Amino acid sequence: MNTKIVNEVIAMKMKAISIFLIIVAGIIAIPVMAADQYLGGSPDLTATVTGINEFSPGQDGSLTVLIQNTGTNDARFVDHSTISPDDLPTTAILAKVGLSSGMAPLLIKTDTQDIGDLLSPSITSVSFRIKVTPDATSGEYQLPLMVQYKYLSNSISNQPSSDTVAPEYSDRTAVIPVTIKIKPAVKISVVNVATNNLIVGTEGYLNLTIENQGSGDGKEASVILLRDSGSPIIPSDSSVYIGDFNQGQTVTCLYKVSVSNDAKEEQASPVDVQVTYTNSEGKIVNSAVETVGVPVGTKLGFAITSTSATLQPGGSGIMEVEYQNTGSVTAHQALARITVVEPFDSNDDMAYLGDVAPGQTVVGKYTISADSNAIPATYQLDTNVRYRDAFDNSLISDTVTAPVKIIPSKQGFPLIPFLGALGVLCIIGVCVCAYIRKTKR
Repeated sequence: MNTKIVNEVIAMKMKAISIFLIIVAGIIAIPVMAADQYLGGSPDLTATVTGINEFSPGQDGSLTVLIQNTGTNDARFVDHSTISPDDLPTTAILAKVGLSSGMAPLLIKTDTQDIGDLLSPSITSVSFRIKVTPDATSGEYQLPLMVQYKYLSNSISNQPSSDTVAPEYSDRTAVIPVTIKIKPAVKISVVNVATNNLIVGTEGYLNLTIENQGSGDGKEASVILLRDSGSPIIPSDSSVYIGDFNQGQTVTCLYKVSVSNDAKEEQASPVDVQVTYTNSEGKIVNSAVETVGVPVGTKLGFAITSTSATLQPGGSGIMEVEYQNTGSVTAHQALARITVVEPFDSNDDMAYLGDVAPGQTVVGKYTISADSNAIPATYQLDTNVRYRDAFDNSLISDTVTAPVKIIPSKQGFPLIPFLGALGVLCIIGVCVCAYIRKTKR
């Protein structure tokens, strides 16, 4: 065999043996490679509010909290065992964060959130939607922030120097207070509601007495009247300027409003009230809205309580109709009208009633006549009343009916023909008597 080829074969075998020895040496050396191990320690969590932490009563807002882990290990060992642990004792594992309102006057709208593993040192943020109650009192409040997590709790001091480490995990809940502030603010309370001439289908006045029951003063304040969604009450005047509106102060505001025809009678309908003012920081803000019920009176109308009208065919006479105001307000300058149809006629179909108070009855008089061919029966004639409301608006009532009777003509004894015949007989008798006397002579 060629010496050169033999030498190359020997070299290749030596190279393979060398590689094998290196691999074996590496495997043998693995158990003694340095690995970090930690003795003791745990997560150390703190929390602070970042961004806005001041809110007003009735406000919806977002509260952002920074959560920081600054946990440290008690001791660190190198080359203690062959396996580095997957977790450190200072890591907050599978952390969950929830916020409670505690004694603060607000609602937390966000549920508990998962934030995963929180290493040390590290920091993360989490946000919560909140709603401050409208009656919140100003001041500082502590909100409990609850962080639930697991952490590596066993020490390596009782672990043998071997290839295996048995980790032990513990559950922990940290309750960390975070601080927010509620600003001083105006809080309104409508303490009295009064109306004047406020009925279905017309205009009237709404008088509101409003008290500042909040913890702040309002400058350059205006009381705003807003239409509640779907309410039949529609503000004509929507704003009343009241100036300074301090804590405990009471003001009275008068508004002109109208009520749509679809409002329910004798039932309260809602309106919204709000105050716009300048707060202690010089900002123009709105108070929380308060909804109040406003009583609506009975729609003004007229009912027929009695009539006096009886005619014969071909005859005429005075028809008296008694009207009653069935509403809850006065009808001013009321003018009644009756509509005549066949077999009737009239040259006087209107009657002035004047001012008619609620529940009052008045009589309207009309001159009517019946056709000579009218059929005896009871007929119904339409009538309504035009009047003016408290704002001098001209309105007309719903149409009602008034009965009128046509009775048959009276068939009396024919006196005139009888007297005529009697007269003729008397003349004939006188003539006969005169003739007999003359003949006898």
